[in-house]
Amino acid sequence: MLKRYAVLLVVLSLSLFATGAFAKEAPKKMSELPTYDYNLVGSFEVKGRQGIATDGEFYYVSGSKALYKYDKTGKLLLANENPFEGYAIASNHIGDIDVFNGEVFVSAENFMDGVGKDIQIAIHDAETLKLKRTFKFEPSSGQEEVSGITVDRDKRTVWMCSWVGEESGRYLYEYSLDTGEYLRKIHLQPVPQWVQGIFYYKGSIYLTADDGTADLDEPDHLYRVDVSDNSFATVVLEKTFTEVKKQGEIEGLTVDPKTGELLVHFNRGARIVLGMGKGLYPGYTKEISEVYTYKMVPRK
Repeated sequence: MLKRYAVLLVVLSLSLFATGAFAKEAPKKMSELPTYDYNLVGSFEVKGRQGIATDGEFYYVSGSKALYKYDKTGKLLLANENPFEGYAIASNHIGDIDVFNGEVFVSAENFMDGVGKDIQIAIHDAETLKLKRTFKFEPSSGQEEVSGITVDRDKRTVWMCSWVGEESGRYLYEYSLDTGEYLRKIHLQPVPQWVQGIFYYKGSIYLTADDGTADLDEPDHLYRVDVSDNSFATVVLEKTFTEVKKQGEIEGLTVDPKTGELLVHFNRGARIVLGMGKGLYPGYTKEISEVYTYKMVPRK
């Protein structure tokens, strides 16, 4: 009798183990899934290697030390290769940019070997690309570097992201568009690595992250952040960029208000260490900067 009970106990234990081992993972909530599918439309080469913005009529591209304006056929119309003229604090680096109401929003700083300082929020005229005014940066925010800037058209605020890790890179930083006042920061959960670009679109903030290792041909990623009044926000993986011509360094992003297409800036050919160019990969005589366009198809 005891032997029979022992056998039954073993069978029951194995059955429970099998049930747990082969149980299906709980389905993800809609808020934890990508909002869109992204179908590649094409790409075009640009001069700047940092950011991309569009008002639906023109493309605006930032280089580390320049601003460019293109028509939508990819023809260069205007260049400002001395964009820091008139800045109160000297800068040497521009990150991702945005354009809103005829003004180009620039995130600027002094950057060297992975370290940024002297952050500035500069507003340039979209017609001339010349400086119009600046926002006051708030050092108490804890932000130590700036890699991109975007305008929340609904709340009339400005958001900035940080490329460096540790505390600075764990947050997004919000300012009032009308007064320039620093409002708050939100904690990203989980934290993407090496955030390069930022764009507000239809209630969400989208981030590009240079989190793939180019030497190993690893792709970079697009993330979505659904911001609320909370001090934190969940980060959702939206897209893995496997279709680029050569894995390299992802940069800024935007959405065309006329076409609804996503535009993402990529660089290839240069070996990047701590945000600085350190030579070229075999087969390249220069770094190539391109903007990829994607049709955004809402998921059902």
